[in-house]
Amino acid sequence: MKEIDFTIIIGIIAAFISLLLAVFIFSVASKNKISNQLFATFLVLNAIEFSGWFSSLFFDAPNNFLVAKSLLSYLQIPLLYVYILSVCYSDFKLKWNHLWHIAPYIFVNFMMIPRFYLADTNQKTKMYAHYNELYEIIFLHISLHLQSIIYITAGFIVLHKAKKIFVENYSSNTIETYKWLFQLLLFTATLYFVAIIKNVFKYLGQKDGFEMAQIVLIIIVLCVVCWYVLKALRYPNIFSGVDSKTKLTTEILKENEKTQINKEEIKQLTSYMETEKPYLNPSLTIRNLSEKIKMNSRDVSVLINQHLNQHFFDFVNEYRIKEAMKILKDPAKKEFTVLEILYEVGFNSKSSFNTAFKKNTGYTPTQFKKKALL
Repeated sequence: MKEIDFTIIIGIIAAFISLLLAVFIFSVASKNKISNQLFATFLVLNAIEFSGWFSSLFFDAPNNFLVAKSLLSYLQIPLLYVYILSVCYSDFKLKWNHLWHIAPYIFVNFMMIPRFYLADTNQKTKMYAHYNELYEIIFLHISLHLQSIIYITAGFIVLHKAKKIFVENYSSNTIETYKWLFQLLLFTATLYFVAIIKNVFKYLGQKDGFEMAQIVLIIIVLCVVCWYVLKALRYPNIFSGVDSKTKLTTEILKENEKTQINKEEIKQLTSYMETEKPYLNPSLTIRNLSEKIKMNSRDVSVLINQHLNQHFFDFVNEYRIKEAMKILKDPAKKEFTVLEILYEVGFNSKSSFNTAFKKNTGYTPTQFKKKALL
């Protein structure tokens, strides 16, 4: 049996955590069932990928199971992309055309049939002695890296458009969803970038560089897997999306260039915000607000984004910050902590609150409080 080293230990830990989190997500009842199942499946595929670092503990010779297991890598990044779509758009549904994403996986399995799946153990052993020189393996490495670049780029494009819809139509909760997806994609891109560097060193014969990249990759993998868990614990309601039929205000204006917003409508909106304080609801959306003031959501979107020159996200946060400033200035409420205040005024994230507060006042909440109570 192979001696257990650092790589094997980290691989076992990362695989175990991924599987544990996957089981948890599969078992949680949620309205975002498809999204959760996609992400849980992605975690299972991650665990299978990580098992490559310790599979030598159980298999002494190459076999068809190991070949089939390694090819599951072709499903990881497409699955992540579909997951991003499912979270961004609450009306997402799996369709038959999504099966095109598994086409590369099917193709490479057929490619491996002649010299791998149909070969006996002795033939496999001889081939694996020159593993990195085999044209199939070279093709696998190149195609996998190209696939990752294409899907990660496509994922960022989806998020770029979704972010605009988020800030024009939603408040705090949905923005956290965007941050989660962006960070997830960014960390995944980092992992794949390090993997590309590692393989470049391998094919250039740079053993030291390869081993260093391998160590860096393993450490990043463990950090990312632990981050999955912490994120899930801190933001249990993070899996919520937006309606894919929601349009940007620029698109609305193109469709109806004669949209007229009068001063009475502006007064109606601002008056409602000041008297009823709907912004105290962290889940407030432009559709909720439109229903309350009995206006068309398209008109309210144009009103806020074009005529008041603000995104809905910033528009709502401005009222929340004003409310927070009142509390911070009130001597009777000086015992309130920053955390209590941010929840009181409709935020659900300390980082978002601090960022918005400094953007609107030029001070952090703590600095403002000290100055106000002098």
